Amino acid sequence: MLVEADLPEDIEALRAFALEQSRKLTDVMVAKVEADAEIERLQSIIDAFMRHRFGRKSEQLDPDQLEFGLEDVETALGQARAAREAAIVKAGGARPRKANRGALPAHLERIEQVVDVEAKACPCCGGALHQIGEDVAERLDVVPASFRVLVTRRPRYGCRSCEGAAVQAPAPARIVEGGIPTEALIAHVLVTKYADHVPLYRQAQIYARQGVQLDRSTLADWVGRAAWYLRPLRDRILEELRRSQRLFADETTAPVLDPGRGRTKTGQLWAYARDDRPWGGDDPPLVAYVYAPDRKSERAQSHLGSYSGILQVDGYSGYPALAKRGQQLSLAFCWSHVRRKFYELAENSPVAAEVLRRIAMLYAIEDQVRGTSAEQRRAMRAEQARAIVDDLHLYLEARLRQISAKSKLADAIRYALTRWTGLSLFLDDGRVELDSNTVERSIRPLALNRKNALFAGSDEGGDNWAVIATLIENCKISGVNPHTWLAETLAKLANGHPANAVGELMPWTAVA
Repeated sequence: MLVEADLPEDIEALRAFALEQSRKLTDVMVAKVEADAEIERLQSIIDAFMRHRFGRKSEQLDPDQLEFGLEDVETALGQARAAREAAIVKAGGARPRKANRGALPAHLERIEQVVDVEAKACPCCGGALHQIGEDVAERLDVVPASFRVLVTRRPRYGCRSCEGAAVQAPAPARIVEGGIPTEALIAHVLVTKYADHVPLYRQAQIYARQGVQLDRSTLADWVGRAAWYLRPLRDRILEELRRSQRLFADETTAPVLDPGRGRTKTGQLWAYARDDRPWGGDDPPLVAYVYAPDRKSERAQSHLGSYSGILQVDGYSGYPALAKRGQQLSLAFCWSHVRRKFYELAENSPVAAEVLRRIAMLYAIEDQVRGTSAEQRRAMRAEQARAIVDDLHLYLEARLRQISAKSKLADAIRYALTRWTGLSLFLDDGRVELDSNTVERSIRPLALNRKNALFAGSDEGGDNWAVIATLIENCKISGVNPHTWLAETLAKLANGHPANAVGELMPWTAVA
């Protein structure tokens, strides 16, 4: 900042100084205008990305690729903002201040630093200064992930009066006996691999930067041992799901290495989920994953056993076989899958567009009933949705007779009509949802891990994947920190927690 003493006294020098300052100000203003234009351009790119996210299906980007693109553009936007702020400061303005968005968590350690004036004498009269207030700013800091070594000492004692056996406390139980990891480190490896989707070889590279040399095979051994301990918990969750009134089921591919053929084969990860919150049910939401080497309908039968209740599924032809086994099992089909069939045709088909309009009316009713009791949902659906469903059934039957049986529109109509009983089940039972999106959301973490890991190394690896992913996803559903829960649970299992009491270890009990 210029002060009077800095100004030249000579008129010509003063004029030259003024011209120089004017040129500098012009340069600064040009820089600010350019930065503003760049910010506007980058913001328009972000807006375009967001339109792709919520636009028509044919225009949508892969969600992961969209996130990567947004990261890069938002990084460039931050750079442009920094350039604009620098231009403002150079022009003599004050640097814009940004307040923290929300309060930083209270449990974080606070490291205080005081930025004080060098002299406590008044610059005007030389008198002593006294504090009249202070400005406090909190910033989020990080100490890069670091390792430490826990040293366990077990003194041995002997008796001076006799020569009996030495006395020593028993060694603490460990998941990896004789190995170097604590249960907390094993939990960290599991969460990083199955929740943060970082493969083991990349974790080994990260550890090496800290000077800790661990082979990928060593980390894999830890994961396998943890999966052995944790498998009864996954099985217990699956057992709990079998006792539910209603379940969602879905499956996704799980590429598995097939060394005999030198390539991968296609396994399946089956997902079974429960979420009764939309109708006020008391049971906690759950999900369980089970690996199988194929997609045969017998797999779901073996997973669900003698399950009796409502099974909400997509249109996979293997599920109807479950309903033919004799026990009371009803299939509820998914309107979202029906909608997708017509969505692909709606741009060029008035019939498909009309079907979408009517399905949208059903979803509008669902928005009104969500969160009410099962009986209230059933009553409102009977009053408002039944007529829409009945009319749509007649409409589809009539249109099917008018179009080519080999057309894609005919395929979409037949897909709906052959599943109409299951699609209509929600009208008579308030516990049933309109779609199976609940379980599809539970499938997404598996798909992301599949993209990063590419394939499992064996069928056994696929099952380990299912076991650990089950427990991490249930932690997330229950609002529990998966690292904390896994570290504590592994320690309890290593110390011999009874196998018939694994129900006490479930993630949802941590918040009960």
